Amino acid sequence: MRSPGAAASRGAVFVAGAASPDRIPAGKAPEVALAGRSNVGKSSLLNRLVGRRSLARVSNTPGRTQQINFFAVGDALMLVDLPGYGFARVPLPLKEEWRRLVEAYLQDRDALCGVVVLVDGRRGVSQEDGDLIDYLAVLEVPCCVAVTKIDKLKRSERGQQLRAIEEALPAHHAIPCSAVTGEGVGALWDHIHRMAGGRARGPS
Repeated sequence: MRSPGAAASRGAVFVAGAASPDRIPAGKAPEVALAGRSNVGKSSLLNRLVGRRSLARVSNTPGRTQQINFFAVGDALMLVDLPGYGFARVPLPLKEEWRRLVEAYLQDRDALCGVVVLVDGRRGVSQEDGDLIDYLAVLEVPCCVAVTKIDKLKRSERGQQLRAIEEALPAHHAIPCSAVTGEGVGALWDHIHRMAGGRARGPS
């Protein structure tokens, strides 16, 4: 079954990458960002969402995404891949640069309609995940939670992990997703479309 975003996804293209706040392109279409720890599978899930195997660069090396990447899905939506957080081997000065870049985007981007926070289903909710969700609440930016790599969990582990994640984030429904099998992609598109339809922060 094709996802609700499948028709539009055929026109998905890379638009721009921004390594500093002054390089962020002008926002026209509504934007929904994807955020999460390094190696949580953001690029893989983004590729699965848009039905393009290599639109977003996938790497086995955590911390490879070093800028904010903008991908247009047709004319009606921009998906935004934010740098990952929480990877210990990234030098502290670079972490600080990424933090300032992401905070500038989240705070000042009028076109931003929501954020998909990705949580690794095998590892559960990290302190950084919780801090990000709290920060988004302060900024009044809507968010939803996608639980990635659900296909890597045994059936006996799956329910337990999902319950633990929802207990840690009681205000958010956790959507189990797999970039490998496509599970949860349709449900995630539903949430993305709902967030993109409510531009609470005003026009860009």
